[in-house]
Amino acid sequence: MTATVSLPDVAAPAPALSLREVHHTFATNQVVKGIDLNIAPGEVVCLLGPSGCGKTTLLRIAAGLEVLQDGAVSLDGNPIAAPGKRHVPPEKRNVGLAFQDSALFPHLSVLENVTFGLKHLPSRERRERAVELLTQLGMANYIETYPHMLSGGQQQRVALARALAPTPKLMLLDEPFSSLDARLRDRIRDDTLHVLKKLGSATLLVTHDPEEAMFMADRIALMRDGRIIQTGTPRELYCAPIDPFVVTFFGEVNELSGTVHDGKVQTPVGAVDASWLEEGSEAQIMIRPEALRIKERDLPAEAHNHSHVVMAKLLGRTSLIHLCAHGEDGQEAHLHARVPGVFLPQEGQPIDIDLDHSQVFIFPR
Repeated sequence: MTATVSLPDVAAPAPALSLREVHHTFATNQVVKGIDLNIAPGEVVCLLGPSGCGKTTLLRIAAGLEVLQDGAVSLDGNPIAAPGKRHVPPEKRNVGLAFQDSALFPHLSVLENVTFGLKHLPSRERRERAVELLTQLGMANYIETYPHMLSGGQQQRVALARALAPTPKLMLLDEPFSSLDARLRDRIRDDTLHVLKKLGSATLLVTHDPEEAMFMADRIALMRDGRIIQTGTPRELYCAPIDPFVVTFFGEVNELSGTVHDGKVQTPVGAVDASWLEEGSEAQIMIRPEALRIKERDLPAEAHNHSHVVMAKLLGRTSLIHLCAHGEDGQEAHLHARVPGVFLPQEGQPIDIDLDHSQVFIFPR
């Protein structure tokens, strides 16, 4: 007879940050409406959304810069904010903060700025810690330089190093890269992500840039009008959106409409499955430009009873094709397609259009 040995249950670690039923109002304007969000230790979560959706207010509540009005906030399972009962001030939350404005101390050198929050360490350890972070962020050659002698991108790297130096359990980043030019922004984002992952700090990053969120985040929480519309991995939000807003926020889409017949909707680029919608109901069809795959046809350019090119523009890594799609049932639609690399067919060029159904999203209208 074989004895069974029961292993003790291992409790899951407490979230590094937990927000529960958080509401916040300025005057009569409710800007945060019942937000629930957890961030695991070492996880990078992006709060993504348009300006005014409440994402910065939520970050400021987590930081303690706004007093919690309704709900609960915990760090590592320990309550730090409850309405009218508890408010741990920002400086006692072991939280790193970095904002769009680097806000460096102008009278301190780069090294002194980074070591400012490390006064509890011996002088040698403070210097070693600061130099290590500055090296990882490409600023090791500027330790004796003063902020006014640095570019905007260099100042932002120093601000990130200063925020990371105390090894906070939670990093809060509010649009820290938005003021930088595109090429520099990509480089600093990459360096910052590597440092965050190496340190293992949980991170909440606020951004309005969907590409930045997809690059930086383990999970994205997409907000609109004070609420989280969908939370998931970048792939889940891009490939399995639950709302038309989620589809459109991640880039341009072709929008069509139609009626469900026999579980399908006929479009100028073919039939699409809508079997989960009620027969005879109206459907909204959203097609990403990259879902339209184009093949030139050897037909005279004036044969406009067939799908054809209206205009082609090179955008660098991709080509944008304006096309007129002709369906088998006589439907027509002006659509946009994106093709990798250089693809510039002539105006009027007849084409065949193949539809990648994984990038087609259908919602009840």
